[in-house]
Amino acid sequence: MKAIGFNQPRTIDDVHALEDIQLDLPSPGPRDLLVSVQAVSVNPIDTKLRQRPVDQGGYRVLGFDAAGVVEAVGAEVKNFQRGDRVWYAGALQRQGSNAQYQCVDERLVAKKPDSLGMQEAAALPLTALTAWEALEDQLGFRPGACEGKSLLVIGGAGGVGSIAIQLAARHFGLTVIATAGRETSNNWCQAMGADHIVDYRKDLLPQLELLGHPQVDGILVTQSLDDYWHTACKAVAPFGGICAIVDARAPLDLNPLKPKSARFCWEFMFTRAMFAAEMPRQGQILDQLRTLVDAGTIQSTVSEGLGPINANNLKTAHRKLESGQTIGKLVLAGWENN
Repeated sequence: MKAIGFNQPRTIDDVHALEDIQLDLPSPGPRDLLVSVQAVSVNPIDTKLRQRPVDQGGYRVLGFDAAGVVEAVGAEVKNFQRGDRVWYAGALQRQGSNAQYQCVDERLVAKKPDSLGMQEAAALPLTALTAWEALEDQLGFRPGACEGKSLLVIGGAGGVGSIAIQLAARHFGLTVIATAGRETSNNWCQAMGADHIVDYRKDLLPQLELLGHPQVDGILVTQSLDDYWHTACKAVAPFGGICAIVDARAPLDLNPLKPKSARFCWEFMFTRAMFAAEMPRQGQILDQLRTLVDAGTIQSTVSEGLGPINANNLKTAHRKLESGQTIGKLVLAGWENN
């Protein structure tokens, strides 16, 4: 089968950074689905993993978002059958979705929304799971119980920020404030459902004060945790929470949170698959998301289609992500016949 992989860390401008390769068709395990991958999207974790060593003599296949069709099922699979159209984000420890066929544990999978094509569906799983887990599992927000509560999304126009704004505003019922800088980013965040936009290039605290939200109940940090930590500690409300999806470069001082009885938490979407912990939760979230999408409550965050799934187009996606200027999600769909 066709796949795109790499065998050692390289910069994206290296001709061998990502290569078109041929691999054997994988065989599904007892709980696995064998999926014919129709569309994928690219996430920052792809660019980070591309720069890490690979087992000698092998190729690593990246890709942690996919929409496709079930081709075969393992002996113990209960909820899917051949022909089902599905979406998922997969697992960090397995070969990724940048291949014509991929095996994925059924507990991480759901049927994709009927209202979305494969390309639009592939834009959502990883970022939506990250945002949903951050809002509900980590920060403790519950749909229908968020009246009067507010959320600050740092990095509103990015992949996670784009869907977090939608979920927070339209599903959880939070007042959403998002950071952005360029006019295109501002417009994107507003289209996603943000109630207010603050300029990340300026001090956030005076801007929040002017909006009448000097403190917020939750803060979702999707970029530059170290740069925003001091501000977040001041902006979080008593009994509120700060959730980060990005690494800190230095130890964080948690002491400023103590007087407020506020909390800090991490969100890492791959935890459930890595530790086989509460894995069905991700399939359940994707199933709820499917309902919201088909009802028109949530929209796809695809911002650009880059053509068929091949090494050159994936390099373009990686290059765009590494520029730090990407809005929404970059998606590739289909396979060339040659």
